[in-house]
Formats: sequence, C-alpha cells, structure tokens
Amino acid sequence: MKKIIINPIWPCLMLCIGLVSCTSQKSTLEVSSEEKAVFDSNDEEPVEIADDETEYEIIIIEPGFNTWLNSIARPEGYYSQSYMENRNAIMVTNWNQRVLNPMRWNPNLYEMQINYDPSIDYGYEVNYKLYNYFIYFQRKYNQRLGPFIPRI
Repeated sequence: MKKIIINPIWPCLMLCIGLVSCTSQKSTLEVSSEEKAVFDSNDEEPVEIADDETEYEIIIIEPGFNTWLNSIARPEGYYSQSYMENRNAIMVTNWNQRVLNPMRWNPNLYEMQINYDPSIDYGYEVNYKLYNYFIYFQRKYNQRLGPFIPRI
C-alpha cells in the first residue's frame, strides 16, 4: 500500500497565490483637479471635426471639451492614425450599442448613433478629435467604451 503525504504548506501556498492573482485592478480613474475644473466649466464652444478631402464632418457641442482638447489632451501627432482608427472602431461600436439600449444606458449620455465606417479613411484630424472626444467623455462621465482604461 502506497502512502500519499500532503504537506499542508502547499495547499495554503497555492490558495494565497490564487487569491493574490485574483485581486481586481483599480477601476476608478484618477482625474486631476485641473481636469475636474474643465469638466465643470460651462465653455460651450463647439468643436468641428472636418476633413476637406473626404468631406466628413462631426460637430461636438460638449461643455468643456474644446478647453480639454487644447489644454489636457495629447497633442496632434502623439498617436498614429491607425492606432486611433482601431480604438475609434471599438468605441463607436460600443457607443452605438448603448444608444440602441436606452433602458440599460443613460439616454441623456448616449443620444445619437455615430456613423463611422472603419473601412473609410476619414483622415488624421477627424480620427484625432473623435478619439479624444471618447477619452474626454469616458473620463468626465466615468464610462468605459472598450476594454481599456481611458488615459491621457
């Protein structure tokens, strides 16, 4: 007859490793006081997103966004166009799903669908401002439009 001896340290060690690896990451965003001040501002200067070559246009009327874009957002050229196109495609899909489900998502936040086709080249400026609007929106309203934390 064979005897199996279980060392009590191994199950405890495995349990501790399992518990440590299962702890959740911090899900709240750290927003600076400067950014909070911009979120609370009433500056309603619209931001027009347009590309003359492709003839696409978006107008964003969101209090504080223009100030945030000019003072807090990463400057143009920081992100590549392909990076922003990939992120925009994900965030537009999630946005549009929320617009179509007003019983689950706040219809005051998600009012209109965004017609964004990832196969169309909207140009750098359109993608830059749309991407930054999504970052602004997520940080201001503590929303997540994708699997990533919206950072600046």
